[in-house]
Amino acid sequence: MQLNSKTIRLRLVKEDDAEFILSLRTDTKYNQHLSPVTGSVSAQAEWIRKYKEDEKNKTQYYFIIERNDGIRCGTVRIYDIRDDSFSWGSWILNENKTRFAAIESAFLVYQFGFEHLKFKKSHFEVRKENLKVISFHEKMGAVKNGETEFEYLYEVTKQSILLARKKFEGNIL
Repeated sequence: MQLNSKTIRLRLVKEDDAEFILSLRTDTKYNQHLSPVTGSVSAQAEWIRKYKEDEKNKTQYYFIIERNDGIRCGTVRIYDIRDDSFSWGSWILNENKTRFAAIESAFLVYQFGFEHLKFKKSHFEVRKENLKVISFHEKMGAVKNGETEFEYLYEVTKQSILLARKKFEGNIL
């Protein structure tokens, strides 16, 4: 499975992505708002092997974000699938990303969740100190609906994303 946008695409993770994923998740430039990861490339590959069962069972999906020329530039994961909603996170983009990779990858995640999985909304959390990502999600129409000690909880509807997408069509998408 592959989802395509103007400058990037999402493809499902493969075992040989283990080293790339580990390098992103252990890089202090990118991991400050993620849960910590320890281990080796072989441990990451083992995690991917186990994850593939979840993918088969449709309980989570882990994507590599690539530029359209095939250069890997990030990751994103869909998980915590509920009756009417999905969550997403593990969203990392490195210095190889395209100018609009963030907005393009977000719209591809929503395309997958709303069109492929047929959900009407998405729920997710953002670390309170991650002001840039909070602003991004709120501009996309996400509504804060709770908080924990460290995170704000958000929800966004399919309709809000469709409205946000119209703002960007032609320019970015």
